[in-house]
Amino acid sequence: MSGTFVGLPSFPQAAAVSTQDTQLRANLRHATRTIRDKRATAIGELSDWPQLRAAGAAIKDHTLAHLDHYLRQLEAAVTAAGGTVHWAADADQANRIIADLIHATGETQVVKVKSMATQETGLNEALQAEGITAYETDLAELIVQLGDDRPSHILVPAIHRNRHQIRDIFTDQMAAWGRPAPEDLTDDPAALAEAARLHLREKFLTTKVAISGANFMVAETGTLVVLESEGNGRMCLTLPDTLISLVGIEKTIPTWQDLEVFLQTLPRSSTAERMNPYTTMWTGTTSHDGPQNFHLVLLDNGRTDTLADTTGREALRCIRCSACLNVCPVYERAGGHAYGTPYPGPIGAILTPQLQGTSTPLTASLPYASTLCGACYDVCPVAINIPQILVHLREQTAQGGTTTSRGTPATATPASGHAAMRAAMRAATWTLTHPRTLHQAQSLATKTRRLHPKNPPGPAAAWTNTRDLPPLPAHTFNHWWKHHHSTEGTPQP
Repeated sequence: MSGTFVGLPSFPQAAAVSTQDTQLRANLRHATRTIRDKRATAIGELSDWPQLRAAGAAIKDHTLAHLDHYLRQLEAAVTAAGGTVHWAADADQANRIIADLIHATGETQVVKVKSMATQETGLNEALQAEGITAYETDLAELIVQLGDDRPSHILVPAIHRNRHQIRDIFTDQMAAWGRPAPEDLTDDPAALAEAARLHLREKFLTTKVAISGANFMVAETGTLVVLESEGNGRMCLTLPDTLISLVGIEKTIPTWQDLEVFLQTLPRSSTAERMNPYTTMWTGTTSHDGPQNFHLVLLDNGRTDTLADTTGREALRCIRCSACLNVCPVYERAGGHAYGTPYPGPIGAILTPQLQGTSTPLTASLPYASTLCGACYDVCPVAINIPQILVHLREQTAQGGTTTSRGTPATATPASGHAAMRAAMRAATWTLTHPRTLHQAQSLATKTRRLHPKNPPGPAAAWTNTRDLPPLPAHTFNHWWKHHHSTEGTPQP
């Protein structure tokens, strides 16, 4: 993935800071609770929601199991329709391809549709180093860009900002990027939207190159699909002369009929709408209609390595609806920036360590950024068992094991900081398999329970910093059983 976020602290360190920001927590609490309440109502309207959820998971699993076939079919269809397909093994290669394509047009400015893939590769920063300015056109992404900020939510990147803060950003920064904000701009949402509309309209009408992602790629026709709510995406996808789409390979689906499922589940799970306001589809190029040059850059960047993990590959089903973020108690309090990657929340906690590996303090900490309450699994429209993958990644992080790196089997090294836990687990394993020793240890623990410190020293202190030690009972279960069952099978009063 991109180097954009390298150097950020691990999740516990970042969360310790962000959870102290009362304004941030208030903004997140209001936004996430509003979205999830509306989503629950929208989902409740469909009596066949469980069947749609199962169908979405089945389509994704089938596609991933035959991804090589469908990607070749997609490439052939895009090429036959007049497009050009490029393959990028990693973020650097993807950014290089796109920069070269823009240089070939002679342009130095591009407009962008909201795209997680371009955030993943750090495309804006890479283009800036090449003398190319990328203008974000999604309203929330525009707020983030003008505020020199980072996205904190998959669907609502500026969810951590309230309208007062947005007004200040527009007033202070819009002039440096193009048309300035009105002098009398208020924090009324309609006024803010109008200021953004006028600012962006100039970009749409003067920029010759656009960059997009895609929600889905239909293999049988080579059609790309973008779902959005504002119409800015459609302007990007139709007005420029050249369109470059950077899309992760897992966004492929086999047929048009498969879209039927996702066009129902994605809008309801993301924006709580029965259908999204704008669905734009394009297949290659058409003479005198829309962009005359179309390039599709297919991004791997760790996806085939993730596919090789029989437990973790479920993460590649993700359709980026963000429903898991809006129900996560950890995300609601810590915010998206604490995750340190473009993919925050529960899906980010399993996707990022698999795409990047667990060799850095940040990625090694992400599988622990969860209470394992299971709410994320309950709301996922493609039934990704996020808690199960979190536990799987925790095991891999603590103990190492076999993994895949750039398509080759590799051995994952245990992350630092888990030596005490591994020693404790080995000791517990030995004790639990020796009943006499277990009984003696339990008896000793109960007899000395009044002497136990509330906060044990050493590595165990990290566990009790945020938790209370459960009180030990006065007697062990063996002692209780013997006292109440003096004769086998005859409970005593």
